[in-house]
Amino acid sequence: MDSEESSHGAEARDTAEGGGRRRALQALRGIRSGPLVLLIAAMVGIFWVLSPYFGTAENLSTTALGFAINGIVVIGMVLTLISGGVDLSVGSVLAVVGIVTARFIEAGAGAVVSVFAGIAAGLLCGLINGLLIGKVGLNPLITTLGMMGIARGASFVITQGTSISLYNKLSPAMNYIGSGAILGVPLIVVAFLLVAVVGDVLFRRAGAARKVFYLGSNEKAAILSGLNVGRLKIGVYMFSGLLAAAAGILTICRFKVATPLAGNGLELTAISAAVIGGASLNGGEGSAFGSALGILMLALIRNILVLENVSVYWQDLIAGIILIGAVLIDHMSHQRRTR
Repeated sequence: MDSEESSHGAEARDTAEGGGRRRALQALRGIRSGPLVLLIAAMVGIFWVLSPYFGTAENLSTTALGFAINGIVVIGMVLTLISGGVDLSVGSVLAVVGIVTARFIEAGAGAVVSVFAGIAAGLLCGLINGLLIGKVGLNPLITTLGMMGIARGASFVITQGTSISLYNKLSPAMNYIGSGAILGVPLIVVAFLLVAVVGDVLFRRAGAARKVFYLGSNEKAAILSGLNVGRLKIGVYMFSGLLAAAAGILTICRFKVATPLAGNGLELTAISAAVIGGASLNGGEGSAFGSALGILMLALIRNILVLENVSVYWQDLIAGIILIGAVLIDHMSHQRRTR
């Protein structure tokens, strides 16, 4: 009797262990960002060998600061892609928010009022995008392209094409945000990590985020199921505008200058990073964590090109190739799933 019980117990343990291994393997297969993590690790190793300056603390800190601000914008971009849309206005919104905040600072409004004014400007841009797309029914590409022109044009109109210097005008808190660090990690990088982590949790678990995934996967089904599609789209584009506004404020905190050229071309970088990180241009797919890895990969590539003295023209060419390659892979993957 005892031998039979021990035999059954051993079989149960083997079955449990086998099931645990199968679940672990299934979980690993389910992590779409796994190959991207391995690719980034390989790139770091190769770049470390290629350039003696790549692994220096100064270079790594500069690289991290460079992609952290862009990374905050990418988190907003990926949500618009998940919803089945896109936001081409993020770079211009970043610029106009910086200009608005700087003007309020110059007028002596104080740091808190100035920051809220900048955030309000970003939210307003997102609200207009959301209303036109979600309520009026305009195409997201055309709508946000128009907002890109409006926000960029407003930046030039307000400044008459000149930059606004904020040296000795920022509050101690804003100066600390721009140049301070926690345990050696720049505060701007900490802000990006917080946004990425919170965004990833919300995208996976928040009910509203799941509705956005459903919307992007099949808008007609979402409407028939009773979802308020218009309200969801407004929320998505306001979220994108909010994060672009946060990035604009962090930009002036870091550089202590507001320029109408800030964020130029950022929309393409954000789309590239989101698609590299697993977002689909067809909607319904994407993650904050994958997008964060995507912007990190792009930053590493740009950094090694700079260290190797590659012409800026070649850098733009390579960035374009990466964007088309990412879109092509997404398109082929979508076609394969459809078949």
